[in-house]
Amino acid sequence: MMGCALCGPGVNHGARTAPEANESGVESGSGRGTGTGAWLKSEPLPLSEAQKGLIRESWKILHEDIARVGIIMFIRLFETHPECKDVFFIFRDIDDLQELKMSKELQAHGLRVMSFIEKSVARLSQEDKLEQIAFELGRSHCRYSAPPKYYEYVGVQFISVVKPIVKENWTQEVEDSWKSLFSYLTAVMKRGYHEEERKDGVNKANYGTQAPSVRPGATGSVQNDV
Repeated sequence: MMGCALCGPGVNHGARTAPEANESGVESGSGRGTGTGAWLKSEPLPLSEAQKGLIRESWKILHEDIARVGIIMFIRLFETHPECKDVFFIFRDIDDLQELKMSKELQAHGLRVMSFIEKSVARLSQEDKLEQIAFELGRSHCRYSAPPKYYEYVGVQFISVVKPIVKENWTQEVEDSWKSLFSYLTAVMKRGYHEEERKDGVNKANYGTQAPSVRPGATGSVQNDV
């Protein structure tokens, strides 16, 4: 779940506003499966009830440590894939990882990503809602130019960070369950990204080049959409 343009508060008044979504996750004025913005399923959630239970139980252990997990996850992400910093212009020129660890902006983004994971865990039995939030997150990442090639890295780093926290409760079954969840979320986010990319291409063809979409009250930072 990469973020970008971590800027201060304030609306980008030059940007066009994205259409509102209704309760089903479909933009107003578009029919589910027929209009632009529909988030029809393309694949089922690849988790058994037993796997969902393993994720929920391990999350209970992690929940008290989410702030630390969030910051360590991103520090490791920047260590293993330094090119990811290009998506965060505020961190682009910071090479000192200790300095990054103390960054309030990075801590805040780490918490927002962990919040998205928490929402996902809470919706494991509500597949439509789980798919909706992942699809919309993918769309917002497109609007803020955070490409899909980075999405899968987050799940890998999350698992590497939480293993020592869960300790003896971390088993291969638990790991496989989390891997399946992140694989699903990544796939749905990519669909959302490409749907928004396609829409943007159509809009540009019809109306000329336009600024990226920003919802009312947004800061211009995808972190606020997590």
